Amino acid sequence: MRQALACSAVCARELLWIRPNVAREVEHWRRCAVLIPDATIRHDALAALSQKRLNIEGAALFAVLAPRRDSRLVRLLVAFQVLLDFLDSITERPACDPVADGRRLHLALRDALDPDGHICDYYAHHPYRGDGGYLHALVQVCRDCCISLPSYPSIRPLAIEGAERCGVQGINHDPDPVRRDRALEAWAAGAFRGGWDVNWWELTAAASSTLGVLALLALAADPASGEQEAVALDGAYMPWICAASTMLDSYVDEVQDADSGSHSYFGHYPTPKVAVERTCELVRRSLYEARRLHNGARHTLIAAGMVAMYLSCDDACTHAKRNPTRRLARAGGFLTRLLLPALRTWRVAYQLRPA
Repeated sequence: MRQALACSAVCARELLWIRPNVAREVEHWRRCAVLIPDATIRHDALAALSQKRLNIEGAALFAVLAPRRDSRLVRLLVAFQVLLDFLDSITERPACDPVADGRRLHLALRDALDPDGHICDYYAHHPYRGDGGYLHALVQVCRDCCISLPSYPSIRPLAIEGAERCGVQGINHDPDPVRRDRALEAWAAGAFRGGWDVNWWELTAAASSTLGVLALLALAADPASGEQEAVALDGAYMPWICAASTMLDSYVDEVQDADSGSHSYFGHYPTPKVAVERTCELVRRSLYEARRLHNGARHTLIAAGMVAMYLSCDDACTHAKRNPTRRLARAGGFLTRLLLPALRTWRVAYQLRPA
């Protein structure tokens, strides 16, 4: 506990440096988004930057894993998260073939981490396409930053693999739930070798998260890291920390997803009670795996902070969710319970601040 508190204090100081850098990077992308010619894409890009700002702040938190302050790493983490949030926003638009559209657009995540790869026409199946080079600019900035990180060659294969897995999100946009679930189950069976005691929907949930990719990018900023550290880190985040993240996100959005008819990973469990119990197991396993890593105190802080961030949402604090949220907070351990009140206060302050 003492070590965790000491690590929290160090990371808090680092955040005082990280946040102004994040603000500058977000403002850069906002200025780029304002210039997008197509009104629909411009709206989606600006909405993603505004409404999903907390995602960007969370992604930048991974910069605390680096051995020293690195503005290149912050720029990369922000650009990659802005790219992901932008893709999530524009794939919500109706398309003739929503699955093909989602898969094609999400190729940008892979290409952003492959400096030697080609940049394709990501809008091939999209109803709107006049973005003025916004998407290509995000990809190129990520590539330039990757090249600048000293240990990127060591983590590159795993990072690209993680980004490619995120393409499973394209299947989620299939409007036919039976066909969608069959496709997701088949994808999980083909994409993973097995060996984990997890359900197929937990694997697809983990694959849709980029937390492992962000952690690998932070590892690339350390000149002393190599393939062994990358493999260990990837094994902790995939599936455990990534699955816990997506399940908590689904838990928070449970009512909203039900109202809109959107795909809910949480809804695959036979009962809400089983869903909460299993998510508690995933949270506990996530923290266990984080503690075992090199620099484990900081990985544990990130994992606990992730749990607290989701549980601090208003949708997790309703009367109906009070007891499940308490159980999930207990599963997150001391650090999660310590961070929860602070993050709830921060959310209120963040929502009240002037635009």
